[in-house]
Amino acid sequence: MKKLSTWAVAALLVASCTPDAGEKATDSGLLKSKFQTEVDGKKTDLYVLRNKNNMEVCVTNFGGRIVSVMVPDKDGQMRDVVLGFDSIQDYISKPSDFGATIGRYANRINQGKFTLDGTEYQLPKNNYGHCLHGGPKGFQYRVFDANLVSPQKLELSYLSADGEEGFPGNFKCKVTMELTDDNAIDLKYEAETDKPTVVNMTNHSYFNLDGDAASNAEHILMVDADNYTPVDSTFMTTGEIAPVEGTPMDFRTPTAVGARIDDDFEQLKNGKGYDHNWVLNTKGDITRKAASLQSPKTGIVMDLYTSEPGVQVYAGNFLDGTMSGKKGIVYNRRASVCLETQKYPDTPNKPEWPTAVLRPGEKYTSECIFKFSVAK
Repeated sequence: MKKLSTWAVAALLVASCTPDAGEKATDSGLLKSKFQTEVDGKKTDLYVLRNKNNMEVCVTNFGGRIVSVMVPDKDGQMRDVVLGFDSIQDYISKPSDFGATIGRYANRINQGKFTLDGTEYQLPKNNYGHCLHGGPKGFQYRVFDANLVSPQKLELSYLSADGEEGFPGNFKCKVTMELTDDNAIDLKYEAETDKPTVVNMTNHSYFNLDGDAASNAEHILMVDADNYTPVDSTFMTTGEIAPVEGTPMDFRTPTAVGARIDDDFEQLKNGKGYDHNWVLNTKGDITRKAASLQSPKTGIVMDLYTSEPGVQVYAGNFLDGTMSGKKGIVYNRRASVCLETQKYPDTPNKPEWPTAVLRPGEKYTSECIFKFSVAK
């Protein structure tokens, strides 16, 4: 979703690496050596997944981030369809959510407070007075333990200690990223805790299916949702579930992202464009398509499937042209679309919504599939 407040980069232990002479780059132009360093005493690296169709996905264990995704367009040309950086130093020095695994709680918790079993917990306030994406040093800035299970599957594990960023419980989580032979990225999350806590994990990839990180205005979006959750001027959900019917929030019929994004509509003003949670009609059925994104320019289609009840559609409203990514490409306003599968924002303070509570002895699971194809 947006740029977070800066955090203490100086506190990180960073050892620079020099590319080996003759080192071979990935298909997306990345060098593993530029991702090999130490952060907070843990080693970082770049992991490459490739399927039989030569689709390539590169991941770093710093923040459990998807760095690049190479998929074929309508002419068979391979294009990198996510925003990101080409070195670990940039991920450290330019705080962002690009491609990150988000936790413990994706999206916002009102005033950084929630009460669980009679105990009130205070989290950091890092966005308009609220706790966003687990706080200023959420999972996107932690180093995961990585296990490359096969050329197509990577396991990332992390133990979040009791009290980390204010959350209760020793929280042990694992994210499995698998690149399937039908050109899908299948993300599976699981977690356990030794104290009652709240959890809402997601992936925060910024997709631009044109492959050049230009405007998202022509991208065609479909969201299978009759309702969404409105926000106030601080991007906090009001508790209302409102119909999309007759509003610019209605994407049940595929519509260009830019077609109505600047309409005179209060919710678009509050969100500075699209930055809202949609209440999915799929109701957690992973076999039903929840959303899709398509580039008329390249013909690339991305279908979304999820076991979660909601998806945050964020249209890159806070990108402002001050940040350059891979290959020096400048990321201007609305250069991407994020589809963050999730529990609804601020669910810990809205007990009428699907619960985000995890208790000892229970296992949290979640799944999200990004499936790529070419329009026929």
